[in-house]
Amino acid sequence: MLLIHNATFPDGSRGWLSADGAVIAARGTGDAPAQLLTEATEAVDARGALLMPGVIYAHVHFREPGLTAKATIASESAAALAGGVTSYIDMPNTVPPTVTLDAWADKMERAARTSVSNYAFMLGATAGNLAELQRADYSAVAAVKVFMGSSTGNMLLDDDSPLRAVFADQPGRIVVHAEDQHVIDANLRRFSPLPDPADMMWHTRIRSAESCVRATERALGLASRYGARLHVAHVTTAAETALFDPAPTPAGKTITAEVSPHHLLHCRDDYPRLGARIKMNPAVKTAADRDALRRALLDGRLDIIATDHAPHLLADKAGDVLHAASGAPMAQFSLVTMLDIFDPATVALRMAEAPATLFGIRGRGRLEPGCYADLVLVERLAEPHTITDADVQSLCGWTPLRGYTTRHRVVRTWVNGGTGPMPLQFDC
Repeated sequence: MLLIHNATFPDGSRGWLSADGAVIAARGTGDAPAQLLTEATEAVDARGALLMPGVIYAHVHFREPGLTAKATIASESAAALAGGVTSYIDMPNTVPPTVTLDAWADKMERAARTSVSNYAFMLGATAGNLAELQRADYSAVAAVKVFMGSSTGNMLLDDDSPLRAVFADQPGRIVVHAEDQHVIDANLRRFSPLPDPADMMWHTRIRSAESCVRATERALGLASRYGARLHVAHVTTAAETALFDPAPTPAGKTITAEVSPHHLLHCRDDYPRLGARIKMNPAVKTAADRDALRRALLDGRLDIIATDHAPHLLADKAGDVLHAASGAPMAQFSLVTMLDIFDPATVALRMAEAPATLFGIRGRGRLEPGCYADLVLVERLAEPHTITDADVQSLCGWTPLRGYTTRHRVVRTWVNGGTGPMPLQFDC
C-alpha cells in the first residue's frame, strides 16, 4: 500500500491519501491514521507539497512512427512524466498518418511496449476514410482529428463535401485544428514577397486571427447542423472565446474547446526574444488575445489545457518564417508554468478533471477513492528556477521556455499507484 501524508490538496486543505495497487483506497484530512503509517509498504512524507491528480494531456505529438529522430513514444512519455503528466492522447499526423485502424493498432502496440504513461490515440479524418472512422471502437479510440488548416503531416481536410460527411456520420467526438486555409493562402499572396522573411512576426500575420475565427465558426456551424460532438483544439484569439458557452465544467457540453500552455504564456511580442522557438500553428497572437484566453479558461469558455507538445529538432527550427518548422515541446514544463499563473484548484480542474470529463476517460482526473492513483507531487521552490535547454528530457533537447523562471518543481509522479501504465478507456 502507498501512503502519501502531510500533503496539501488543490483546495488548500492538508491531509493524506492511500492507494491499494492501481487505485486510490482512501483520502482524509489532518494527520494520517497511525495504523496506515504502520501498514504502508511505502510511506511518503510530502512535507506540505501539493498533491494533485496526474495531468491528462488530450493533445500531444509524440512523432512515432516515422519521425523518431525528433521524438519517440518512449522519450516523450518519459519527458511528460517528469512534468507530472500521467496520461496522454496522441495525434494522428505521423508518418504514415494514423488514418486506418491498422495504423492505430500499430501505435497502441508500440505504446504498450514503451510508454511510461497511460496512453490513447486519435484517428485522422481524410476525404476517403469515412468508412474506417465509422468502424472504430470509440471506447478505445479517443476521437477523430480533422485538420481544417495545413500543419505538420499534410492532413488538410477543408473541402465542403468530405467535411460535411465527417460531421454528419461520425459516431465519436470530432477534434478540429481550426484555421481557414483559404485565408492563410490569401495572406501569403498579399504579403509576398515578404520584406523581411527572418521576422517571425509574419507568421502571426499570415496565419491570422481571421483564419482562426472563420474556421472555428465553420466548425461550430457544422456541429450545430449535424448534432456532432465537437472539440476545438488550441484556441488562440479573444474573438473565438466569445463563441463558446461558459460553464464550471465540460459535463453535458457537446461543444468544447481547449487552450495550449504556450498561448497562455506567449504572445507575438515575444518573437524578437524567442524567434522560431515559439513558431507554431496556430500562431501566437497579441497580448490582449493571450489575456483573453486566461480569462476564458477561468470562466469555463475554454474547458481544458492541452499542451500540443510538438517537438522538432533545433535544425528544423532554423531558417526564415516560411521554412522554420512550426511546433514546440511543452509537456515537461506545462504543469509548473501553469501553477505560476493559476491557483492549484484551477490547474487541477483544467489539466486533470476536466479532460477526463470531456473525453469520458474512465476513473481518472480526481483524487477520490475508487479512481486510478495517477498522482503528482509538486513543491513550491524557496528560490525560483530558470529553465534551460539542459533541463529538457525530450529527445529534441530544447524548450521554448528557455529563460523562463518558475517557482514550482515536480517532485514525483505515480502512474496507477506505481503499477505502471495502461491504455485509456473512454465512455462513448
